[in-house]
Amino acid sequence: MVAEQPHGPEEDRKPQSDEAHSAFTPPAGVEPPGIPEEDQPTSEFAVPEGLTTEPQAGTEGSAFAPPASFDAKLAHPAYTPAQGFPAVRLAKDAPWQDRMRTMLRMPVSERPVTEAVQRQEEDTGPAVPRVLDLTLRIGELLLAGGEGAEDVEAAMFAICRSYGMDRCEPTVTFTLLSVTYQPSLVDDPVTASRIVRRRVTDYTRLTAVYQLVADISTEGYDVTLEEAYRRLALIRRNRHPYPGWVLTLAAGMLAGAASVLLGGGLAVFLIAAAGAMLGDRLAWLAAGRGLPEFYQFAVAAMPPAALGVTVSLLHAGLRPSAVITGGLFALIPGRALVAAVQDGLTGFYITASARLLEVAYFFVAIVVGVLTALYVGVQLGAQLNPEGTVAPVERPLVQIAAAMVLSLTFAVLLQQERGTVLFVMCNGAVAWVVFAAVAVTAKGSTVLATALAAGLVGLFGQLMARYERTSSLPYVTAAIGPLLPGSATYYGVLNIAQGRIDGGFNSLARAAALALAIAIGVNLGGELARMFLRTPASAASRRAAKRTRGF
Repeated sequence: MVAEQPHGPEEDRKPQSDEAHSAFTPPAGVEPPGIPEEDQPTSEFAVPEGLTTEPQAGTEGSAFAPPASFDAKLAHPAYTPAQGFPAVRLAKDAPWQDRMRTMLRMPVSERPVTEAVQRQEEDTGPAVPRVLDLTLRIGELLLAGGEGAEDVEAAMFAICRSYGMDRCEPTVTFTLLSVTYQPSLVDDPVTASRIVRRRVTDYTRLTAVYQLVADISTEGYDVTLEEAYRRLALIRRNRHPYPGWVLTLAAGMLAGAASVLLGGGLAVFLIAAAGAMLGDRLAWLAAGRGLPEFYQFAVAAMPPAALGVTVSLLHAGLRPSAVITGGLFALIPGRALVAAVQDGLTGFYITASARLLEVAYFFVAIVVGVLTALYVGVQLGAQLNPEGTVAPVERPLVQIAAAMVLSLTFAVLLQQERGTVLFVMCNGAVAWVVFAAVAVTAKGSTVLATALAAGLVGLFGQLMARYERTSSLPYVTAAIGPLLPGSATYYGVLNIAQGRIDGGFNSLARAAALALAIAIGVNLGGELARMFLRTPASAASRRAAKRTRGF
């Protein structure tokens, strides 16, 4: 037998085939034509004369090896450091809103992996379709109740992580909710979505949903999927805490209290209350006939304006401006405005734009309704003085009591729990005291006074919400009622009805500035509350928020 000879690296290579030759190579036996050497073309890859090349190493280089010109000491600082990214530790005793908001503001690659809070049945992993469906249903109730987009995403993220689904991404827009879950890097993602078609203001239901999310995300509190579905069904089936006639009466009381804030007496209180209740009943009738909300707001704004015109025609010595402005306080969409500005400040610009557009439509509807009644009154000879609407009236004790009644009735209209009403009344009184002290007593800027008062409302409301581990909306929205720009709105509409277009639009712009001051002040107060309460979770959320905005 002939022993096999060992082959070197070059001999292991496959020899080139005899047929592998260039098409320009002359066949065997044919001599190429004589071409002078200096006229023959040279290759671009040929080594020029006088240049020597370094001998190649015996082994081939790897594609993953660093280039010869790379120096680790001169590397760019943007590369991942050798010690890795700093770990973010979330305090378990912090509110779940802070913990989940921290996670959402972090890049996906830097989120800490946590174990599921709720145990899985028979260790088979989470039931992905049911968890996604439960997440969307809870998010729908929160968004329909007026909650901000970031808080809705935090709640959806908390539910998914509690049931062992870490790699999930919730998305919230004005009418669409979606959540995507990817089991692993090699599995296809699963996406589910849900449309929010109807919005119902019920803060009692909103509080119950927050409690359900808190129980699901709390370690040591066992809430199975069946139990979560059962509690969610009870929340959806529960009736509103206040019947329709109580809401109508609350709308009248709100309008009457607002008229007292502006200098009206008992007679003005009763007339403004009657106009607001009549407008509320007409709006209910329009809603029962299927008319859109634009027409409902326009119809509801007509009776208070008509009664104000009637008071002016009767020359009874009353303030028709207080009657009309009191009716506007019950219609201005302060809740939607605060939510819109909050979404814009937290980076949800699409949802904020849609909500601001909704507020603009409601505002235009109110203007159309009031303008129709005022135009008829001007044609009939009603003496309406726009300057009288801004005349300051100082009655501290009466106005503080009126502010408390206004906040109380606003809370009833929002279907709040009875246990939150007392705090809301006190918060509304504080807001009016601060506003009157700056704008009336010190004769300062109305916009600045509104922003300061709204900031205190947001600060106290956020502190109370963190203490109760619930949403801040029940403690904030009704308390901003005394600050709503009803006078500026009426002043602008009246100027337009009397032909002073420039003055009318200037006043409407001032009303819009006051509304934005309210919304920004409320949001800033809430952010200050989170900033001053220095828990590990809040500190992590500050850093994460800073990274996501590119600073």
